[in-house]
Amino acid sequence: MISTVQKWGSFVRFSHTVFALPFALAAMLVAARDNRGWPGWKTFGLILVAMICARTCAMAFNRIVDRKFDALNPRTANRHLPSGQISLASAILLCAISAAGLIAASYFLNPLCFYLSPVALLLVCFYSLTKRFTDYTHVFLGLALALAPVGAWLAVRGNAVSILEVLQMTILAFAVILWLVGFDIIYALQDYEFDRSHGLRSLVVAWGPQNALAAAFLAHMVMCGLLLAFGLLCHFRLAYLIGWLIILGCLVLEHWIARRRSLNWINLAFFRLNALVGTVFLVVVAAEVIFRGGFKLH
Repeated sequence: MISTVQKWGSFVRFSHTVFALPFALAAMLVAARDNRGWPGWKTFGLILVAMICARTCAMAFNRIVDRKFDALNPRTANRHLPSGQISLASAILLCAISAAGLIAASYFLNPLCFYLSPVALLLVCFYSLTKRFTDYTHVFLGLALALAPVGAWLAVRGNAVSILEVLQMTILAFAVILWLVGFDIIYALQDYEFDRSHGLRSLVVAWGPQNALAAAFLAHMVMCGLLLAFGLLCHFRLAYLIGWLIILGCLVLEHWIARRRSLNWINLAFFRLNALVGTVFLVVVAAEVIFRGGFKLH
């Protein structure tokens, strides 16, 4: 039983939920700040279910449509579908069940989330096809990830969002898009030769590794500017500023690793440092919301 759960968890890379989930929970906290960030057990549970279902559906779809490319790539040939560990029918069933789970969770959240859930499913799955026809595939993945904080915010507020909240939500969403664009370019370095030889597109293939890395660094610096603007709009203070500085340091270190180390170090830059970015953001937002801006510079 445990081995089966581990197999399916690794199939959809469940550990990578740490990228989208912290930003979704941070958005939930800000949306529910009148109640010190707590929207209630029902809303909290449904947000988690919706997040897990959306990501599972997207990853299963990605593995399904990319299975032939995965089989040809030495780095991915041992994945579950190419190696026969999981059948195609089982993967399709998981994708369908996850999609239904997202729609069901959205239904019990509020009408706005329910009406938007098919659009969310379309966007999170569409990314997997973009590497076949556009160099900007990273932007589409960023858009898919940015739906997490937007969805969590709307899950709490529904139609009652104010103009200020829309602005805050939009800035946070763009910050997440640029964050993803930056680290996905770094991750794509691993498959540069394979993608170029098999007609798969990305900014790394289109611009070359060095130019793409420069674009990734620029994306991350703009992202930091947007996160600072988000904090100002939310009237956050010392705790958020400290967290922002830590995030800035993590991103600079990530780019140093990507430029100075071998490709084997990219997984460290991709997973650990970006997981830390999301975790730090969630912690400092939680501190500011729960203590209602009690941290001040003197």
